[in-house]
Amino acid sequence: MAITISINGQDRTLDVEPDMPLLWAIRETIGLTGTKYGCGIAACGACTVHINGRPVRSCTYPVSAVKDAAVVTIEGLAKDGTLHRVQQVWIEQQVPQCGYCQSGMIMAVSALLEQRPNPTDDEIDAAITNICRCGTFERVRRAIHAAAQGQ
Repeated sequence: MAITISINGQDRTLDVEPDMPLLWAIRETIGLTGTKYGCGIAACGACTVHINGRPVRSCTYPVSAVKDAAVVTIEGLAKDGTLHRVQQVWIEQQVPQCGYCQSGMIMAVSALLEQRPNPTDDEIDAAITNICRCGTFERVRRAIHAAAQGQ
């Protein structure tokens, strides 16, 4: 079945099953591999993308549900060759250790900062439920506060 989706500002027509997880459409059909597979049950957050500005875990989200929606992946977060402020602060604060979960974490954090420009620690804890097996959560929190300060 042909499904047209808007991804990173470009319309793409995909010949996929409507119940295919968005993650697989992004990675396998479109070829954008920055969004990662982690758990397959929407628990870890490695697959987080934005749908109409909201963070969504794409491993369980059917591709047919993004018809008429704007999808942004980690590849679409930077604009005109300039890193998004969250991406930049992630580098400055040396947040990643292994880095596998970080694209999903960055997508969740960038959405949080759009909704809450200066989040408290409690708001961060409530919104950022992504799992980092390396345990870089303190660096993540420090980077979120640094990104908020840089607005």
